[in-house]
Amino acid sequence: MEYSDDYIKNVLKENGYKYTHQRAKIYEVFLNNRDSHLSTEDVFEHLKKDNPEIGIATVYRTLMLFEELGILYKISFDDGLIRYEIKSDDAVHRHHHLICTNCGKVIEFKLDLLDELEKKIEKAENFKIIDHNLKFYGYCEKCSNEKERINEK
Repeated sequence: MEYSDDYIKNVLKENGYKYTHQRAKIYEVFLNNRDSHLSTEDVFEHLKKDNPEIGIATVYRTLMLFEELGILYKISFDDGLIRYEIKSDDAVHRHHHLICTNCGKVIEFKLDLLDELEKKIEKAENFKIIDHNLKFYGYCEKCSNEKERINEK
């Protein structure tokens, strides 16, 4: 996947949607924050200073559309917020996440050892897997070290 205005214009056009200033600006937020997991409110905060004409309802609808068209991934870290991130151009599957249950830090990792498991599941269940999403919960290095220091006392 290429990251450009032409890419987003083509995806929208191919699916019967117009390329608008608002959609372009929302896509730009993700281009400028590729390593982030942005909520609707996060995107709105990025936009509101330079684009006060774009309301939060427009952001909400556009994020849902971009997810439906495969431009963004929708992610939940089980904290009540829905977040989005731009689809990677080199990923067969979504990347995975490590979530610190103490501080909430999210660490992305790309190591994917599930291909063989997917093949077995597809064969056993006669089911075509197109993607998966994996999250591990635990303690980040900082929180783990703090817990060890507390336990040493």
